[in-house]
Amino acid sequence: MSTATESLTIRRPDDWHLHFRDGDTMRAVVPHTARQFARAIVMPNLAPPVTTSALADDYRERILAAVPEGLDFTPLMTAYLTDETDADDLAAGFADGVLTAAKLYPAGATTNSAHGVTDVANISGVLERMAQVGMPLCIHGEVTHADIDIFDREAVFIDRVLAPLVERLPELKVIFEHITTKQAVQFVDASGPRIGATITPQHLHINRNAILVGGIRPHMFCLPVAKREEHRLALRKAATSGSAKYFLGTDSAPHHRHAKESDCGCAGIFNAPFALESYATVFDQENALDNFEGFASLNGPAFYGLPVNEARITLEKAPVEVPSEVEGGDAAIVPFHTGETLKWRLAS
Repeated sequence: MSTATESLTIRRPDDWHLHFRDGDTMRAVVPHTARQFARAIVMPNLAPPVTTSALADDYRERILAAVPEGLDFTPLMTAYLTDETDADDLAAGFADGVLTAAKLYPAGATTNSAHGVTDVANISGVLERMAQVGMPLCIHGEVTHADIDIFDREAVFIDRVLAPLVERLPELKVIFEHITTKQAVQFVDASGPRIGATITPQHLHINRNAILVGGIRPHMFCLPVAKREEHRLALRKAATSGSAKYFLGTDSAPHHRHAKESDCGCAGIFNAPFALESYATVFDQENALDNFEGFASLNGPAFYGLPVNEARITLEKAPVEVPSEVEGGDAAIVPFHTGETLKWRLAS
């Protein structure tokens, strides 16, 4: 890896958490990810959700058909856990290489999560089987009880759900996805090697003021919602620390402009077009470019037990202007950093 401040050459990275949607939207957004990343963990919260190995296999083929010719990209598929999930199907899909992980959405936690798990106790047998076969569990870590403030959902989830789960099944490999709080950092740091976490670019760049100060900014709204500045700073420290427990996961979530700018705007930030540029900016600001390859290219494969990518990419310190919108299939999508000029760009 080059450590010069003007350019950075690293192994080709992977995105360990994103959303492609389906249909025309999927076909419009897949090229943004395939241009930068060799692999990506694809979320299963379609409507209806991807709940079985067969559905995941079909979805994978639709994604592959959307990859532009000449680009080498592999979607890594996940199954959406429900109270009725078949443990045998999960295990078979994992053994066959169709599934890389399973995803736990607490019911009602985020976009298209209505079919999610109502109580972790309902899938105890499934989780035990996953632990037995070594299948990773991706977790959206929020409680959804009406009496819990939305800014406290992640911290409460750690205490009520995640900590007891990890204590009961210490052999289960868990990815605490898109963490947003200092409590999550503290939990991951204090846990054993089977607990890892992804961090998004938006949670490294923005705090909750970005959503609410100067008017409501719907394109800054995602779930888990951005928190106070102290939490953003804890995430930046964790991501850039060099710890192997943290790795890149954009949670890129395309929603058309009209679906964000509505009387009940969708949760999700579409950061795929300039994801690497966004992350590199943070690592540069934190004087931690030496740790960027670990976060982007090495830690994720190590945690999932997959080989690192042999190909390399180069980022260079040069301005890149983020457009006001990008093609989104049925309608335009507003990208993260819209109207800004980032200081890094993907050169090759």
